[in-house]
Amino acid sequence: MAASFTKSTARNIFYGGSLFFVLVFLAMTFQTERTISKYDNSANLTPAAIRGKKLWEVNNCGGCHTLLGEGAYFAPELGNVYTRRGPAFIKMWIMSRPTNEQWLKARAASPVHTHRRQMPNFNLNEQQVDDLVEFLKYTNGINSGNWPPNKEG
Repeated sequence: MAASFTKSTARNIFYGGSLFFVLVFLAMTFQTERTISKYDNSANLTPAAIRGKKLWEVNNCGGCHTLLGEGAYFAPELGNVYTRRGPAFIKMWIMSRPTNEQWLKARAASPVHTHRRQMPNFNLNEQQVDDLVEFLKYTNGINSGNWPPNKEG
């Protein structure tokens, strides 16, 4: 090893390292863009899903729930709730009123959930609930790289 470290050597290391990392950055950007373009999900984006997204934002659903990893961790992840529970369950849960006999029986058998967190009733009408379900259906179809990592979010 050389006894002295010159300015010329330092400059060459700096420029060589900078060039290397710029090339790595460009390669990673190119690879990401190429990968993302395969998963264009905009064909499934309906006007109802757009209205549902607006409701998600206006009612601050992300203040409690996560959606594909974004949001608060107070309530369950909803990125795959459409697959896990289905549209009927989502509607019932959002509207905070039972929709079938099984739910009534399960609710009657369990005590009032005073010890658990409960979702507030936002007093949404049927159309708004359908729009929110459509938005959750849309997000369920997004290729999220297997997120959430488990079935229950």
